[in-house]
Amino acid sequence: MDLEKQPAPQAPPPEGCLTVAIRIPVRIVVLVLVVPVRIVWDAFVVVGRFLRDSVLRPLWRALVVWPCVALWRYVVVPLAKAVGWLAKVLVVIPLVWLYRYVLTPVGQGIAWLARGIAAGLVWLYARVLTPVGHGIVWLLKGVGAVLTLIGRGIAWVLRGIAAGLVWLYARMFTPVGHGIVWLLKGVGAVLAWIFTPIGRAIVWCARGLAWLAGTVVTGIGVALYWIARILLVLPAVALWRWVLAPLGRVLAVAGREVWDALGHAWRIAGHISLAVGRFLGTLFRWIFVEPVRWVYRTVLTPVGHVIRDVVLRPVAEAARSVGRITRAALASARESVRQARADFRRMLFGDAGEVGAVRDVRAVGETREREAVALREPTGADTRTLGSSTTALTKD
Repeated sequence: MDLEKQPAPQAPPPEGCLTVAIRIPVRIVVLVLVVPVRIVWDAFVVVGRFLRDSVLRPLWRALVVWPCVALWRYVVVPLAKAVGWLAKVLVVIPLVWLYRYVLTPVGQGIAWLARGIAAGLVWLYARVLTPVGHGIVWLLKGVGAVLTLIGRGIAWVLRGIAAGLVWLYARMFTPVGHGIVWLLKGVGAVLAWIFTPIGRAIVWCARGLAWLAGTVVTGIGVALYWIARILLVLPAVALWRWVLAPLGRVLAVAGREVWDALGHAWRIAGHISLAVGRFLGTLFRWIFVEPVRWVYRTVLTPVGHVIRDVVLRPVAEAARSVGRITRAALASARESVRQARADFRRMLFGDAGEVGAVRDVRAVGETREREAVALREPTGADTRTLGSSTTALTKD
């Protein structure tokens, strides 16, 4: 349950007199201008839909879709199947044979040879290289012991030299260094007593020059700021506040009203165009469609029924009779040929010929049954309706 109070809907802001004064004349003018455009637009839309559904789509299907389907079905697919069969016969089967009867034996021989070489290398490593390596390690250990002794002697000599150099540094060079340091300190004190006042004076002069330059630059900047403010900023602000902003508000109101008027007029013009289209459709139906429908129902349909019953149906019956007679004659001829072939086979081969003759007799019986089923006629007359075929030629 929502216990919070829903905020009250805010009322739309009041419109000014300028908006009300612009709205009505703009909407009248825009409606007068938009109605013909909307009617022409709707007419183009109807014509475009008719052309799309009746002309462009059938042409697209006839010129693009069906040729592409036929090309895919009767050219690309058979060609792909043929290429696949050729690839299988010319590439896959030879490669399989090559792999099975050439590469596999060669690979097995190479594997056997590699296993033999690996066994030889293992024997060489275990019987030859390992003892040689042990001997080399023993020799290197002996050489390392000798080099260790030599290094210990050299280290003892170097420690003696280092001890002599340390004694020399402590007894001779250290007092000399202390004297040089004391002399440098004295020279530094004298130089500091001489140059310190000169440096302070130079720093004071530099600070005074920097303050003077800053004061001059600040004064020039302030003067330029006030000049630019008085000559540029204040006129620009006044122009924006008292000219451009009011003019922009007026233009915004006028543009918004024109846009709203266009939308309102476009919707009204749509209703008017729909009413005009319905009127024209009703008028076309009364003038053309209904007379054509009346002529079709009262004139063409009875004439078509008469032509169907008097001309087309007898012609169809005669055609079916001729077809039945022709099929019966062909069946009799095929049966005579099969019987003659069976007699000839029986005369030449005996029992084998009798078996072939029995097969021919069975084939003849099956052919007769199929022809009887094909020549079967309906027992009763079907009632014709408007939904059935209108001609006797297309009924069966």
